[in-house]
Amino acid sequence: MKIILVISFLVLLQSGCTKLDTELYDRIPADEYTADPILRMSPIYSPMREFLDWGGWWFAQEITGDGVTAPTRGGDWDDGGKWRVLHQHTWDNNTEAINSMWSRFYTGVQEANKFIEEMQPLVGEEVIDEAIAKAKILRSYYYYLLIDNYGHVPYLADFLDAPQQPLRNFRHEIFAEILSEIEESLPMVQPSISTTGVNQGMVYSLLAKLYLNHTVYTGTVNPEYWQRAEAYSDSVMLLGQYSLEPDALGPFTATNQNSPENIWVIPYHTDRYEGFNLHMRTLHYNSNLTFDMVVGPWNGFAVMEDHFNTYQEGDRRRDGFLVGQQYTFTGEPITDQGAGGIPLVFDPHIPSLVLGAGNTPSEIRNSGARVVKFEIPRGARENLSSHFPIFRYADVLLMKAEARIRQGLDGDLWVNQVRQRADPGAAPWTGVTLDMLLAERGREMFWEAHRRQDLIRFGRFNAPWWEKPASSPDRNTFPVPMWAIDVNPNLVEEPVSLN
Repeated sequence: MKIILVISFLVLLQSGCTKLDTELYDRIPADEYTADPILRMSPIYSPMREFLDWGGWWFAQEITGDGVTAPTRGGDWDDGGKWRVLHQHTWDNNTEAINSMWSRFYTGVQEANKFIEEMQPLVGEEVIDEAIAKAKILRSYYYYLLIDNYGHVPYLADFLDAPQQPLRNFRHEIFAEILSEIEESLPMVQPSISTTGVNQGMVYSLLAKLYLNHTVYTGTVNPEYWQRAEAYSDSVMLLGQYSLEPDALGPFTATNQNSPENIWVIPYHTDRYEGFNLHMRTLHYNSNLTFDMVVGPWNGFAVMEDHFNTYQEGDRRRDGFLVGQQYTFTGEPITDQGAGGIPLVFDPHIPSLVLGAGNTPSEIRNSGARVVKFEIPRGARENLSSHFPIFRYADVLLMKAEARIRQGLDGDLWVNQVRQRADPGAAPWTGVTLDMLLAERGREMFWEAHRRQDLIRFGRFNAPWWEKPASSPDRNTFPVPMWAIDVNPNLVEEPVSLN
């Protein structure tokens, strides 16, 4: 039997830290529900579980941008330079995150194709038709990630008859194909308040995102597509089931499962759906004392000072960072025992990307504001239980505003809803420009894996910023992983048409 992209499985064998389970996305074992096809879709969702960690997706979207950094701290966090090459846009096709994304995305495609073929003999039953429609939408979601990150990639919609060594197809044709498939499948998706499975809000948000990025994917500007991006943003709003939280940090609490901003999420859980450990990567070794944690964090990721400074004093989102003297959960000042007992003080200033000889112990270990945008509850462990939003309502409002501005229309109302939720005392903006909107997206969507795509869409991804020189336009996509080329030499050939 031919299996779609043999390379998808080979990478799982090669990436030593990969989990091969198929735990159901909403934490119900799939084999207990063989009568309901929608509850058998767990393997299609499964690759998303690793998006924030070994799957590489979060790293590739945030560390490559202008807000998050992973400095080398003396003997820690060099890791063969894998963080530094993302920051400085000097990656190659052996970089870990780039390798990992490819395999996860194509595993999702493969599982969707398998499910669709298994269900095909039963077409005509309403529940089957809806399940197939959702699987096609999920397959299109993975292809959206593939063309967004890699450009020209193989497009395969078969499981049993898939070629083992496919050629790549043109990015703009895959874009058109997935738009068509999503819009054709949309009428089959029934209303639902679920945020963990395919729902109408997710589909509308995905379509708005695709149309908003159409120029990147096609190389052309289509004014009608800006209109469609706005229309699908409106469709989310007209569902009437989403709204902004009163508190700007409300969507990120430890109990955000029922947040009215959630549209589509990865439903992480400390015990039952592990994988959300970004707090471990950003908090200091001794920050366990602040949160009464049962594990010690790893003291890595931080906020670039320039980005931190974009938040005004009254901006509630600024409370998503730790700066200054740190305290235990009972209020005593913490000292950094690993640095000779100096006070644990987080300074937003990071002297350099590589901290070592010539830097003080405090600079090496304690520089950079740390991120607590997602609540870290007292007693937190290595994995959080917060749901991670792929799509949320604030993003939809900002997409609506952007689509209008790109049409030469006024986007003030929708930007101000987000901005003034964060700082009710701020004067409303008038005449919001694309530059203003990009800055606001940077503040609002920080740490949520949107920044790389946003910077590319706004033409800013290759600009110089802290510890990164200007990069070339070829950095707008990642290269096909070397291990994949080794298995399928056709991946270095020129792309061919889908038609």
